[in-house]
Amino acid sequence: MSTDTEHVEEGTETSVLEAWQDWYHLPVVGVVMLFMIWVRTQAYDRFVTDDGSPALAGIDSWYHWRTIKWTAENYPQTMPYEIWTGFPTGKYVGQFGTLFDQLIVTAAMIVGFGDPSTETLYSVALLAIPTMAALAAVPVFYGGRRLGGTMGGLVSVVILALTPGQFFARSTVGQLDHHVGETLFMAIAVVAMMVALGVAEREQPIYELIVDKDWGALRTPALYSALAGLALALYIWVWPAAVLLIGIFGVFFAVQLCLDYLRGVSPDHVAFVGAVSLGVTAVVTALLIERSGIGVTSFSYLQPLTALLVAAGCVFMAWLAREWSARGLEPRYYPATIVGIAIAAVAVMWLALPGLYETFIGNLTSRLIPLNPGTGTLTIQEAQPPENFLSQYVFDEFGAAFYTMLVGLALLVARPLLGREFRAEYTLIAVWTLFLISMAATQVRFAYYLVLAVAIVNAVFVADVVRLFSLDVRGGVDSLREIETYQVIVVFMVVLLVFAPLVPPLAAAGTTVVDRGKTAQPHSGAEVWEESTHWLAENTPEPGNYGGAGNASELDYYGTYDPADGDYDYPNGAYGVMSWWDYGHFITTQGERIPHSNPFQQNARSSSAYLTAESEEQGELILDAIASGADVRWRNYQNEDLEAAVAEANGTDEEIRYVMIDDQMAGGKFSAITQWAGPGYNHYVTPDGFERGESISAQELANASLPYDDTMQSRLYFGDANGMEHYRLVHENDAYTMAFTSYAFVNAETGNVLTQDLRSLSNGVPADEAKWDPQIYVNERGTPRQIQQRYAFLQRIPGIELQIFDVRQASAIKTFERVEGATITGTAEGVPEGESVYAQVELDRGTGGGNFTYVQEATVQADGSFELTVPYATNDELGVEDGYTNSSVEAMGEYTVVAGQYAGQTAVPETAVVEGETVEVTLEEVEDPPEIDDGNETDGGNETDAGNETDGGNETDGANDGAGNESNESNESANAGNATAERVVSPAVDVAS
Repeated sequence: MSTDTEHVEEGTETSVLEAWQDWYHLPVVGVVMLFMIWVRTQAYDRFVTDDGSPALAGIDSWYHWRTIKWTAENYPQTMPYEIWTGFPTGKYVGQFGTLFDQLIVTAAMIVGFGDPSTETLYSVALLAIPTMAALAAVPVFYGGRRLGGTMGGLVSVVILALTPGQFFARSTVGQLDHHVGETLFMAIAVVAMMVALGVAEREQPIYELIVDKDWGALRTPALYSALAGLALALYIWVWPAAVLLIGIFGVFFAVQLCLDYLRGVSPDHVAFVGAVSLGVTAVVTALLIERSGIGVTSFSYLQPLTALLVAAGCVFMAWLAREWSARGLEPRYYPATIVGIAIAAVAVMWLALPGLYETFIGNLTSRLIPLNPGTGTLTIQEAQPPENFLSQYVFDEFGAAFYTMLVGLALLVARPLLGREFRAEYTLIAVWTLFLISMAATQVRFAYYLVLAVAIVNAVFVADVVRLFSLDVRGGVDSLREIETYQVIVVFMVVLLVFAPLVPPLAAAGTTVVDRGKTAQPHSGAEVWEESTHWLAENTPEPGNYGGAGNASELDYYGTYDPADGDYDYPNGAYGVMSWWDYGHFITTQGERIPHSNPFQQNARSSSAYLTAESEEQGELILDAIASGADVRWRNYQNEDLEAAVAEANGTDEEIRYVMIDDQMAGGKFSAITQWAGPGYNHYVTPDGFERGESISAQELANASLPYDDTMQSRLYFGDANGMEHYRLVHENDAYTMAFTSYAFVNAETGNVLTQDLRSLSNGVPADEAKWDPQIYVNERGTPRQIQQRYAFLQRIPGIELQIFDVRQASAIKTFERVEGATITGTAEGVPEGESVYAQVELDRGTGGGNFTYVQEATVQADGSFELTVPYATNDELGVEDGYTNSSVEAMGEYTVVAGQYAGQTAVPETAVVEGETVEVTLEEVEDPPEIDDGNETDGGNETDAGNETDGGNETDGANDGAGNESNESNESANAGNATAERVVSPAVDVAS
């Protein structure tokens, strides 16, 4: 009896050990996934506000919140066309409202039993991103397992979990963006293709089986190939621009089919996978088409067409290989022929299909290969190429795991040379990895893709090291007893190498995923803009109701619109909001108003043209041209082009009514703004009377006049529309900031401004001024302390002093309304012709920023008459119910009009301002005419109070140093008071402090 018991127990023990050896990876992967979710949700409470309003981490996250809510309202449909952005045409938003949003809403529908509340929808959306990141561990494990066994797969998963770079930053709570969805579905698509290739090499489908209709032999490879094609189609459904993976697969199939033919292996096996998988992708993506054309970021003809071409290419290469062998041609010329045919095909595309060629080349250089990105790419922080890519950048992103990946990649490619088995999926991983490296070197953000290759290929490195030192990690307890000391040392060194510096104590403080997960916080810019956009929503008429038009019902915020001609025809009473494209999503989602430009970079050039226009007349002409819908070449445009466009339009009811400008636009982002329309940044910051690079003293620079001061942006933001006829300040944010700090680097010996390119100085250059490439540096936003920190490296160059000037303090965001303006008319008898006549009124900002004075100037005519057009009213008789604005800025009295010794006062009704009516004023001769304020006071304060630094957020069009996802462009808060806007030069600042 006892013997039987011992036998049963012994067998049970063996069974448990065998089961553990077969399945131990599942609980390990599960624990790692739970860790990945936990570490990304540590800061969850920061994204849940008391009033229930969203608090998200990135600019694009706000627009995904918009498309998620829209999908919930119209489930299961996604938004076909967006009319609440891109005024006056609307915008097809192809990368938003995709499978990514549908999955989140579907999960919320399940949680909310078919009718989720806004709170439920928001909670699910917050948790969806960390969950998708954790789910990526599943395909990563199986990809690593196929290359390096179970232990290799576990190493891959742990690397994915501990990598603190772009993938982690974009998958923490609050990052409601499709990037993590892209990564998850790319991993699924690649691993599915690996499996399909493995099955095809085992089952060996060939052309004869198809001719014989031997479906039994073809069923398994066809099924797995079709699933691989479906996985690729799902990836494209998440992100239309995932067509790039079709291109990567196309290169792989071309390379592998050539290799197979040279090795004497039938290309039919791999070609079968390519034809079936990409054929399925072509069919599925054809069902997704929403727009005609070949747009990359939309569901267009491009995706199915590209997939079909790759599928056809696989069939063609297999056929050509058969013909090549049948004719007894030299096998080594086969690859050269394929390359020649590919070059010829590109040439034909260039000649016959220039649009497709431009799309192909444009995306090749901007997404896949670091060649020549355009303006739109270089002004997006996340799309800029990283500096020191192969050294500091990849080490910060992946630690030493990037370099061990390169070793693993080399070992993978070298397998045939080592006499080891080489499978087609190895070529796939090699080609895919090289492309991901190139993509990450092209754009900062694509490091979130590269993490997949780093994780998966490290499985090869670990597996080969284990094999090299004869380590049996699968043999159970007995094998562990046989491990030698040197083998333990090897294992320790491998772990140390792969995971340094990803975990403490090897990692620096604050650099691990645990540390960084704790610091996740909402986008500070969104919080600041929220006050202004909420004011916009509550104090301006609904689009369609401006001027009492009563057409708001035609613009349902959750309505469905699909204009046949691609542009939406807005009803009378609709209007747009002008700002820089960074803030378009805030205006749409927080303010429920229609921005002209947006983070899709739609209308970025026309916004640039307006903000940099150097007169009100030119600015008005630009807005009229925008409303006309004319196709204007906004870069280096001529006023004659705008006048012709406006004349051709013959009037329009579509108008841009509001302009919103923040401190970043006025300061650090101005450089990026100038890149779109021209002339360049140097034109605006080079003082009048000086040439670029000409020697100038710090005092001359401080007192000089800059073309920047004449721009629409500067005259509105810093001048509060002083002297302008058609713009009035209607609201400013309660938050005050150091809005404008210019600086100069001064030669301590000569007192002249040094004109070296500051970025090249960071690498250290001789202090030989004659070798420096001239450029005057002003208009940099920031406090002296920030500039000291940013350019501390200048202490290495002798004889440099940092001088700060032109310090202005202003509201973080100002909102202006575009109005007809009231015309004040009168007669100043006895005043000589050509003499100036002034009208001024004191205004209350409606915030803690104090008062300011608006002044308008005109000249007296020969008969003594005069006219002045003013935008500010002296009463507040109109409001939202009338179709106009509840302005927060109010006059403190009537206008005072002065011409020589004559003066008078008049009220200006708000109806006259918005409808362009005339108001008469009577002037009388006075002994002591009222003094005219020059209107030069800012809304600033006393000496600035360095406050809390804020994080600039994701994907901003900034001018920050360093490439990264988060701009880290700090605002300094300051108290409001009565500082003047006159430039003052500070004492020299020691940059070494």
